[in-house]
Order: sequence, then C-alpha cells, then structure tokens
Amino acid sequence: MAGRQRLADSAQGGGASRLTYLVGSLDRILRRKMTEALAPLGLTLAQFTALSVLEARGEASNAQLAERSFITPQSANEVMSVMASRNWITREPDPNHGRIVVLRLTDEGREVLHRCMSAVRVLEARMLSGTEASDASAVQEMLERFVRNLRE
Repeated sequence: MAGRQRLADSAQGGGASRLTYLVGSLDRILRRKMTEALAPLGLTLAQFTALSVLEARGEASNAQLAERSFITPQSANEVMSVMASRNWITREPDPNHGRIVVLRLTDEGREVLHRCMSAVRVLEARMLSGTEASDASAVQEMLERFVRNLRE
C-alpha cells in the first residue's frame, strides 16, 4: 500500500507528466521506426497493424479493426480496400447484420504479415537491448495495466 501511495504522490508532484511524456516519445519513435522498417516491404504501419489484428482475432468488422488499429473508420475502409485489392484480406457480408462487412486474413495476407514480423522483431530487439527478460515482462505488464486503467 505504501508503494501505491508513493506512486500517487509522485504523479501529483509531476512524476506522471514525465512518464506520459516518455510514453508519448516512445510511441512517436516506434511509429517512425516501424514505418521505416515496413516501407521496403511495401506496407504502411496501418496495414501492418490491421493484418496483425486480423491474425490475432480471426475476423473483425471495419469498425472493430479501426478501433484496434487506432485509425478512423474512414481510414480503415481505405486501408481495407487496398489490402483487399492485394488479396491480403477477404470482405464478406455478416450473415447476422446486413450492413456489417466481416474482414478475414487470407493466406497471402498471413504470409505478408510474417515477412514483416521479422523486421519488427529486429526493431523490438534493438529497443530492448540491455534489458533483462524479466524487466521487459514487468514493463509489458505495467503498460497493459496503464491501458486498462485508462480504458475504464
């Protein structure tokens, strides 16, 4: 309990401002570096994120994909149109709701995603250089908690 109180006190004293700044800086750097790593493979960051979400979920609607990919539904629709034209995804009407389109990853899309994962793993390894596995796991758990706290 004392540890939680100290953290709350440091947040009021400016510690959280510094933490939010660092998290924001990391987000911007990761977006830039991932964009650079994916460009030679012919993908945008939005396409990579969408393919990753579809692989993890199996299927999603355009709205669900937009939310999980951190883009607007309009942008998601543009991204999905390009990916469908490249045969990376399929788009089929939802049998239970006429206005919803269900998106699924194709084998070709899965293959593209797996090629990109190696570039992303190199970037992640660079980011985690000099970090113990247990520390990286602890940071991941904390970041997941922060996300949950702010979604509530």
